[in-house]
Amino acid sequence: MKVIDLINNRKKTLFSIEIVPPLRGNKVEGIYQRIEQLIEFQPAFINITYHKDEATYSQLKNGKIIKRTISKRPGTVALTASIMNKYKVEVVPHLTCGGFSRDQAENALIDFNFLGIENLLVLQGDAGRGQDVFIPDPDGHRYAVELVEQVMNMNKGKYLDENLEQANPSNFCVGVAGYPEKHYAAASLESDIQYLKAKVLAGAEYIITQMFFDNKHYFDFVQKCRAAGITVPIIPGLKPIALLDQVEVLPRLFHLEIPEDLKKEIKKCKDNKEALEVGTHWSIEQAKELINQGAPVLHFYTLGAGSSIRKIAEEIF
Repeated sequence: MKVIDLINNRKKTLFSIEIVPPLRGNKVEGIYQRIEQLIEFQPAFINITYHKDEATYSQLKNGKIIKRTISKRPGTVALTASIMNKYKVEVVPHLTCGGFSRDQAENALIDFNFLGIENLLVLQGDAGRGQDVFIPDPDGHRYAVELVEQVMNMNKGKYLDENLEQANPSNFCVGVAGYPEKHYAAASLESDIQYLKAKVLAGAEYIITQMFFDNKHYFDFVQKCRAAGITVPIIPGLKPIALLDQVEVLPRLFHLEIPEDLKKEIKKCKDNKEALEVGTHWSIEQAKELINQGAPVLHFYTLGAGSSIRKIAEEIF
């Protein structure tokens, strides 16, 4: 079932999670264990992140430098199909501009379509290692709206090869990302919302936000989106603090604010165990308020936070 249909048919706030594929060479069982910690709470859907290939350089014994291109977390397509088959739950793979030419994106979309995957989260993707801003691949998309347009064209049976006759249309439901504290590259939140509106006009049916720790950012963001004419569901993304250093690390990595009250409580903690307890309690209170205010889904980023998300789910769902 499409994510938008799950949202529209819900009788209460839904629960969803995002997982990260295992590192290259690792077993998939670790992912299954993380899902099995949470599957009893009936996640409406599970997102799976995509990680672009990276170039690495190494020196051979003879002094020659060689370049290798590897995927540190391969298997998004296979993992999506595996989880859908094993747990009978909707799975939403990420599809990014980074790491794909337009032809490669189309090939990935064809693979998803063959497997019966009908939900996607379409993203620009992160800047590459050593880059301050996102740089697209050769013949790739610079902006997520362009990739949304490509997906929508396939939904109409329009492929890159214009000579194809009677091409089979796909049937993807597309979600996109929103940033309550604005995307780091945007000049302002207002301009960022206009870019978000363009993605919705192109065909996106719902929005999942970047993580935030002050619900006011989410409520203000929703209000500004509605004022701008964005009417699709806006799903809040949550991640509980799990480590002492995350109050410093997360703002740097994701360009977000940690509320002073939360920061003070974390800094009182003696170790990561105490920090986890504080972060879990904070997320529970966030979740309760969001549910009371009618959030359609609570979407949890699980990396490094599986045990705390289980505690939150026990309390909330």
